Amino acid sequence: MKKDVNKVTEKIIGAAIEVHRHLGPGLLESTYETCLAYELKQLGLVVERQKPLPLVYKEIQLDQGYRLDFLVEQSVIVELKAVEKLNSVHEAQLLSYLKLSGYPIGLLINFNVRLLKQGIRRFVMSKK
Repeated sequence: MKKDVNKVTEKIIGAAIEVHRHLGPGLLESTYETCLAYELKQLGLVVERQKPLPLVYKEIQLDQGYRLDFLVEQSVIVELKAVEKLNSVHEAQLLSYLKLSGYPIGLLINFNVRLLKQGIRRFVMSKK
């Protein structure tokens, strides 16, 4: 059974803050990914790392190598960045992942900021 996505996102954000507090900005995205995976698992969350995301166009499935940084509790996509500034293409990437996957919530987290709360964006995919 899936956990309440709001509680899951709170735990993810708390874990990301913990990682950022210990490491600070300026490291590789893969470093933050490894440490965040550790923290999420310590919280007892089900974490799938580098989860393949198939792309279906009409009747064909394309293996384009898209991967979610994290899928947490089978409901929240987490996309990590370590960039100078988040921009619209990063948001578009996460929104596309939400649309393609059908998962309801996504977090875009940029670790390359002084205060992590400045680098977190939450997206909700509306149901149609």
